[in-house]
Amino acid sequence: MSVGGYDGKIAGLYDLEETLGRGHYAVVKLARHVFTGEKVAVKVIDKMKLDEVSRAHLFQEVRCMKLVQHPHVVRLYEVIDTQTKLYLVLEWADGGDMYDYIMKHENGLDEGAACKYFRQIVHAISFCHKLHVVHRDLKPENVVFFEKLGVVKLTDFGFSNKFCPGQKLETSCGSLAYSAPEILLGDSYDAPAVDIWSLGVILYMLVCGHAPFQEANDSETLTMIMDCKYTIPEYVSQPCRSLIARMLIRDPGKRSTLEDIAGDPWLTEGVIGEPKAEVLPLVSRQHLTEEDHAHIIHKMVSGNIASMEEILDGLDRNEYSHITATYFLLAERKLRSTRNQHANSINNSTTSSIMAARKGSGSLDDSICPPPSDSPKFMPTTTQQISKDDMSNGVLHNKLSEPNGDIESRNQVLGGPSKSNGLASTHRSKKYILTQ
Repeated sequence: MSVGGYDGKIAGLYDLEETLGRGHYAVVKLARHVFTGEKVAVKVIDKMKLDEVSRAHLFQEVRCMKLVQHPHVVRLYEVIDTQTKLYLVLEWADGGDMYDYIMKHENGLDEGAACKYFRQIVHAISFCHKLHVVHRDLKPENVVFFEKLGVVKLTDFGFSNKFCPGQKLETSCGSLAYSAPEILLGDSYDAPAVDIWSLGVILYMLVCGHAPFQEANDSETLTMIMDCKYTIPEYVSQPCRSLIARMLIRDPGKRSTLEDIAGDPWLTEGVIGEPKAEVLPLVSRQHLTEEDHAHIIHKMVSGNIASMEEILDGLDRNEYSHITATYFLLAERKLRSTRNQHANSINNSTTSSIMAARKGSGSLDDSICPPPSDSPKFMPTTTQQISKDDMSNGVLHNKLSEPNGDIESRNQVLGGPSKSNGLASTHRSKKYILTQ
């Protein structure tokens, strides 16, 4: 379709379709990568609406996105920087966000499902912290479902920042109902500890079906957070209650560490059968066979995307260009195909065994009906505000599309505008930023 109103640089590369979300300075469009036909989300940022501070923080956001390349973090494929707009080409999620999913379960999810999803979030945050990246806006709205992969992924790094171990951050930002007391007080704070508090709120919501602190108005919510006052329904198991309690502690120095959380018995039970997300999405070309790698290169060269030398150079330099985006989209398609073939082979074998067993037992019911999915379709949205992070001012220009030499792959952020005033537990929370 036409890309009227957008820079010509995007034309011919992506077909922009319907609008999925809109914020103060950005809009998210569903798009289709022209060469591969794969669906992506394109976050279009109007640079003319950004002041110098906002530009600097957007630079920081993209920098963090490039660093955090993990199977449970949405993926950035490409950065297109033009005179008036910045385009972030992102992984498109095919399921709903976790907030909507929780709201469909009045008393929370069963603990098996909650454990599975929470474990994946913990893996993502652990990876972020190892790279000294703090998220600062962890909440169910910023976790999305990938139904085809059977995983959840973390999104929206709009308030993220780099931190140095042992040094405290200053900026108060995030979403009230999920923010740690020290952030709301405006104190300097230990970066990892504020994410751990938010993890406690998320786990509470997963097993209880509502937020622990969100009250009729912000003042009451704030009081409950400061008093660390919440109740857990009796049906929640004692091991799960204990884990929540070790994260929702007023004193950040007494909260559990991520290592303690990841090793908690409640979280480590039942890990057999987890999807092998370590190979999807692709984190490096090493996940491909040499034959598949060569086939993708040949397809791109034949399609006049780039020469072999340009493709290999872009991959080696960890670029976020149209060349590398095309390569990884093709590579992920190949890995999905291989994974599906393997799954079908297992399913066919299992079905044959069940059919044979039922035939032998005289059972009339020889059908296998998978349970229907109740995850809503995901509509990524944009971040309304950018926090005033503790960092120096910077500029966008070509720096955002330069390669990041620390790690070799990419991921995504889909920010979310506040959809309500956050005054009740059934409403999405609002973001805030306190200038100090």
